[in-house]
Amino acid sequence: MSSYDSYQRDAEEAIRAAASLTQLEQVRVSWLGRKGILTTALRGIRELPEEERPDAGLKLQSIRSVIEQALEGRQQALKHVAIEEKVARERIDVTLPGRRLPPGAYHPTMRTLRRICAWFARYGFQEAQGPEVEDDYHNFEALNIPPLHPARAMHDTFYLSDGQLLRTHTSPVQIRAMAEHGAPIRIIAPGRVYRCDSDPTHSPMFHQVEGLCIEPGINMAHLKSVVTEFLQDFFEGREIEIRFRASYFPFTEPSAEVDVRHENSGWLEVMGCGMVHPNVLQSSDIDPLQHAGFAFGMGVERLAMLYYDIRDLRVMFANDLRFLSQFSGE
Repeated sequence: MSSYDSYQRDAEEAIRAAASLTQLEQVRVSWLGRKGILTTALRGIRELPEEERPDAGLKLQSIRSVIEQALEGRQQALKHVAIEEKVARERIDVTLPGRRLPPGAYHPTMRTLRRICAWFARYGFQEAQGPEVEDDYHNFEALNIPPLHPARAMHDTFYLSDGQLLRTHTSPVQIRAMAEHGAPIRIIAPGRVYRCDSDPTHSPMFHQVEGLCIEPGINMAHLKSVVTEFLQDFFEGREIEIRFRASYFPFTEPSAEVDVRHENSGWLEVMGCGMVHPNVLQSSDIDPLQHAGFAFGMGVERLAMLYYDIRDLRVMFANDLRFLSQFSGE
């Protein structure tokens, strides 16, 4: 048993020398593991003379108990040291100035939409909203686009399984507003619309602002005046040219497309407009002999691209912070 006398001293020295929990675990394994020094000694008791076995067993078990207690004490001490080091490492100096978060900003589409709505609000146009999932009547028939009308092919509609559809324009809002409020009426209808189209200048989902004004005596000159003044203000004093080209829309007659040319660009179409078709007025129980009106519709992304000189529509929907951060200072 004399060979066991140094076990306790050697183990305690190794435990005290362990500078980390990892090193302490290595000490534990070397003494108490399956092949550890003390474990091996306990197994070797069977080879001792029979009269020495009880004392040897008591001696080794006593040493094992001392080692386990020493390991536990050292483990607690090392854990305390580790916590203190972590606290010191992660300590925050509350007197230091805080980290400033980057300023947020409106998306160029939303910025443009707000500008458009604010401008028309100054001229008495009330904002109206409607459902994005529409029925065929409000999206087409009430707008003088009956079944099999060739204009339906222009809209590339998303149809749903229950026969409804995703609205292809915000014109159904005008139909609902006329049916609810009658005439006179002066509204704008901003919102998302959907069409089966996708390329650098078209998106399956985009934003429109459509306007409607129905009052006695309204004529094409009023429409041209409103549209011209809006575009001149929208482009904030830039030298622009505006032209109205005769066009066709089922829900207006006469109809026109509006083009803009500014600086070194060519002519670019920015909106469609016209005098509200009598059939559309009648569908909302408004007498076309007593009232007339004009309507217009513009793509918000198209105007944003022109104003901010954005060449590819898809970047507007990419959520790329490098692109969006350009507008944080405005």
